[in-house]
Formats: sequence, C-alpha cells, structure tokens
Amino acid sequence: MNNTPEQQSEASKPSEEFVQLFTKHQRRVYLFILGQIPNPGDAEEVLQESNVVILRKCDQFEIGTNFLAWACSVARFEILKYRDRFKRNRLRFSSEFLDLIEGETVRRDELSDSRRDALATCIGKLSDKDRELIQLRYASDGKGQDVAAALGRPRNSVYQSLSRIRKLLLDCVNRSLAIETP
Repeated sequence: MNNTPEQQSEASKPSEEFVQLFTKHQRRVYLFILGQIPNPGDAEEVLQESNVVILRKCDQFEIGTNFLAWACSVARFEILKYRDRFKRNRLRFSSEFLDLIEGETVRRDELSDSRRDALATCIGKLSDKDRELIQLRYASDGKGQDVAAALGRPRNSVYQSLSRIRKLLLDCVNRSLAIETP
C-alpha cells in the first residue's frame, strides 16, 4: 500500500524529544565543526548542511542513545564533503585525526554534562546561607563588593566565604565524578 505525501511527511516528522535534543546540541555541533573548519562562515555552511541531513534522518536516531555523538558523526561526513570540494587547500586533516577530535568532543561534552549535574546536586547540599551567597554572587552576576553591600558584611568576609564555598563545591563535584567513573 502506497502512502500519501501527507502520510510520508508525517512518518519522517521529528518527534518532540528529537527536536529538543536537536536544539539543545546545536551549539556543540557547531563548535565541533568549527574545530575542524576554522572559518566561521564555512563552518556555518557545513552546520546548515548537517542540519538538513540530521532532520532528514531523524527516524534513524534511536531515542535514549547519545544524540551529540550521532549528530557529530553526521556532521563529520558533511565536513569530509566540504573538504573534498576544497581539496586545493593545503591544510587538511587525516581521517584518524578527525576521529580523535570527534571522540574527544563527545567525551568532553559528556563530562561537562556530568559536572553540571554534580554541581547542581552539590549546590543543593549547601546550607541555606551558603546557597543564598552563591546565588547572589553568580545568579545575577553580582560583584563581590555588591554582594557584601547587599548583605551588610565586610567585603573581605564575603570573599573568604565565597572561597570556602567554592572549595566545598569543587570537592563535592570531584567526589561525585570519582564515584560515577569506574
């Protein structure tokens, strides 16, 4: 039985979860491309070509797997196509090097996500007073002296407290990541 054009377009329409992953990782895919194509205009062009392929192949992505790795592998093929079009350029990277960059990009992004999650958990473990101080300093991009004035505390006292809290958070995040990593 042949599908109508409407049924075909509905079947290949990206799911809401796919669209969320797609938009969440756009910047990272662009940075991955930019790491291999240093001209921002060319990298933007390759990103657009990659986006077309990613959206066209949305039904091939398995929800629950690593979207960024999948999208970067699509982008890698688009980078190779771009390089083939501009073979005259003397500066070219080997496939092995591109594989290394791709793997490292995905690894670092996963580590960043893990660190961000661990930091959120660690901030939740702070006392209310310490959490408020961190929020005053970083949520509104307040300067230490502004925070000190708002709290009616000496500036040096606020800086010492922030330093102590940062150390607590760093230790907590590192412990969390050590437990997470086998």
